[in-house]
This record gives sequence, C-alpha cells and structure tokens, in this order.
Amino acid sequence: MAQLFDPLTLRGLRLPHRIVVSPMCQYSSTDGFATDWHFVHLGTRAVGGAALVFTEAAAVTPEGRISPDDLGLWNDAHVSDLARIVRFVHEQGAAAGTQLAHSGRKGSTKRPWDGPGFLTPAEGGWPPVGPVAQPFASGHPTPGALSIREIASIVDAFRQAALRAREAGFDVVEVHAAHGYLIHEFLSPLTNTRDDAYGVGFDGRVRLCLEVVEAVREVWPAALPVFVRISATDWTPGGWDAEQSVELARRLASRGVDLIDCSSGGNVAGAAIPVSPGYQVPFAARIKREAGVATGAVGLITSPGQANAIVEADQADCVLLARELLRDPYWPLRAARELGCGLSWPAQYLRAAPPAAVARKRRSDRT
Repeated sequence: MAQLFDPLTLRGLRLPHRIVVSPMCQYSSTDGFATDWHFVHLGTRAVGGAALVFTEAAAVTPEGRISPDDLGLWNDAHVSDLARIVRFVHEQGAAAGTQLAHSGRKGSTKRPWDGPGFLTPAEGGWPPVGPVAQPFASGHPTPGALSIREIASIVDAFRQAALRAREAGFDVVEVHAAHGYLIHEFLSPLTNTRDDAYGVGFDGRVRLCLEVVEAVREVWPAALPVFVRISATDWTPGGWDAEQSVELARRLASRGVDLIDCSSGGNVAGAAIPVSPGYQVPFAARIKREAGVATGAVGLITSPGQANAIVEADQADCVLLARELLRDPYWPLRAARELGCGLSWPAQYLRAAPPAAVARKRRSDRT
C-alpha cells in the first residue's frame, strides 16, 4: 500500500488519505458570496476523490479581498451558500476546509484575466493597508499603515470569520500567512519596519500571526484542526527565511496549530525563485523535522509517484495540489489506480471505473 493512501488523523478528524485540494482563487464571487461556480468547482474535486477540499482564500473583511471578486466570510449572510458546498463535499466522503485571509497591501486588484492593475474606489476598489506605508512595487498603490486599533479589529475579524466557518460546517480552517499578504507582510523584515510592539525584532514581527491564530483557536472546536500556510522564505537576502519559519512553526504548534502548509515567496516583486518540481518540499521536511509539527508540501507536485515519495520519505504528512487538480479533477482516483491502492469511486461513475473498483463497491454494498 502506497503511504500516500494511508489515513491521516489530525485531532478528531480522520482523512482517508493524504491528497488535499489547495486553496485556489477563482475570482468568481459577488460581494463575497459563493456561487454555483464554487459549488461545481469544489464539488467536482470531492467527487474526484480528494481527502480534504479547501475553498479559495476567504477574506475576513471586505478590504481584505485580493479583488472585488473574491470569496468572503466577513458577513453572516455568507454562511448559507458555503454550507451547501460543505454538505455536498461531505456527501462524497471528503472533509471541507476554508482559508481565512487578508490581502494587505496586495488588495484591490483586477481579476487576473482582466490584465494587471489596481482598482480605484470609483471602480469598486478600496485603499489597501499594510504594516507600513510601503507599496509592493513601483506603480502599486501606497498602503495605509495600520494603527494598533485597526490591527486589533483585524484580529477580531479572523475570530468572527472562524465562527462563521464552523457554522457553515467546515472541518478545517487555515490561516493564510503567506504569499505577501497581510500576515506575511508583518512577518518579513523587508516589509515590516514598524517601531512598535508589532514590528520590533522577531517577536514583534510574528505577533500579529500569533494573535490571529490564538483568536481562531479560541473559537474553533478543540476536536478539529487548524492549519497555517506560510511562505517559508522570501527568496531575498535579509528577508523572511527558513530559520525564522522553523521558529514560527514551533510557536504556532504550541498555540494549537496542527499543520504548517509550506509554500514560499510572494512578498518581494521580482524575487528570483528557483522553480522546479517539488522545489518547496525541503521547507516542509525541515519544518516537520525541526519544529516537530505536521506539514503539508505544495508546489509543482504533479505525479502520483512524486507525491507518494514525499510522504514515504517523511518529508511531509500530506500533499496539497493546485494546478494539477485544475487539469485533472480526478487525479486522486488516477493516483490510486497507478499506485495500486483502493479508492472508492462514486457509484454514478462506476461504469467507467477499473474492475477492481467495481468489485470493491459490490463488496461494500454487501456488507
């Protein structure tokens, strides 16, 4: 049995295997509401056999969106459409997760297919915010530097969004602290030069991240896991790096975080990133080994053999797939077949299933 298809238990949640749908922005919401697109997109990945299906980043405030078309969890009214999706995902035997996020200085952008650029308030945008008044790159808007009071309000917005996520029935929440968005901006010494308690030294720079996690863990059920996605490095000298990521992971684990989702980059425009198959896996392996916390590997993981090798080598506890699951929503079913493992097919699709899957279904029905 390939270890990729071993169960994974995190607190009271048991995943049947270790293939996870990574959060992927769809830019298909209106006022933060999930739509039929989200229902079909996420539901299809559950039908395809994923163990855990994450929504895209759900903004905790309207100004925390990347674009006006992002999903949100800042309003109680957002819950019912998400609950419909969660119910369907559960019916397929998968767990459901959502990623809670604030875009920081990288907010108020156009949808990717509308071309680069930012939206003014007159165009439906908003003034972005960040740790300091430093734009992401030349030509980008200068964010407003957050006050202590505004920071406290954002921490509470994460808390309230976690409550709504549970009301919708999600099994996992992930705090987005990566890719140059707000929490990552606070973590990195390149983007956080504040001279107060949220910016002086390592302890100051990690304070927002820890406060958000504490707020979420406070209201999230003790029996259910909390993930945090980090960028393990800025890929830039003097920036956030792997050593700091290990220390942050230790502190997050002590505050009830169950898994570190290990990505990288996104905080420095033009950073030279050595992209290659599995290029971020060493970060997951190091954090798992040195911080003593479960990790997830993400980034150019495309083949079943590659994914299985990561888990078998104990480099990560699970793999999170993004683009590969856009190309093939049924990748987990294909992976199970290629690796010689049993994974249940939906009864509606059995006419296309390999004979072994049909036989398993018949045996299951008899018992």
